[in-house]
Amino acid sequence: MPIYEFLCKACNRIFSFHSFKVASEKTPACPKCGATDLGRVPSRFGVAAKTGPPSGSAAAGDGDFDDPRVEREMMRFAAELENMDENDPRAMAAAVRKMTEIAGEPVTPAMEEMIRRLEAGEDPEKVEEEMGDAIEEEMGEEGGGGFSGAAPTRDDGLYPM
Repeated sequence: MPIYEFLCKACNRIFSFHSFKVASEKTPACPKCGATDLGRVPSRFGVAAKTGPPSGSAAAGDGDFDDPRVEREMMRFAAELENMDENDPRAMAAAVRKMTEIAGEPVTPAMEEMIRRLEAGEDPEKVEEEMGDAIEEEMGEEGGGGFSGAAPTRDDGLYPM
C-alpha cells in the first residue's frame, strides 16, 4: 500500500502516512499537534498521484485509482522496490519514472532534471539537496514553514491515514 507524506506547517515537520487506497484524497491530522491543514509534499523517493494516467500507460483507461488493475500494478511495483539498491541512483531514477507512469503524474521540468541527474549516476542526497526546493515549488507547495523558513524535519514514524 502507498505511503504519502504531509507537512505540518505548525510543527514544521514531515510525517509519513500509510494508506489502504492507491490514490487517497484524505488529508490526515498531524500526529503531533493535531493540526488539520497538512499539505501533501513530494516524497524523497516518489511522486504522489493527482490526475488520471497518461494514455498507453499500464493504468490507462477510466482514470480510477481505486481500479483493481491500478492497485495490482502498484503492489507489483512495491514488491520490486523491496529489492532495489537504495544507493544506486540509476535504479532510483528508473523507479521514479515507473512511479510517475503508474500514477499518471506529469513529469515537471525540475523532476525531469532530477531524474536525468540520477540516471547520470549523481549522488541522490546531493541531487535532493540541490533540487528539493524546485521540485516542491513545481508540485505546488509553498515550502518553508513556521520556523523562519527553516527546512522541515522528518518524523521517523509511519501513521495510519
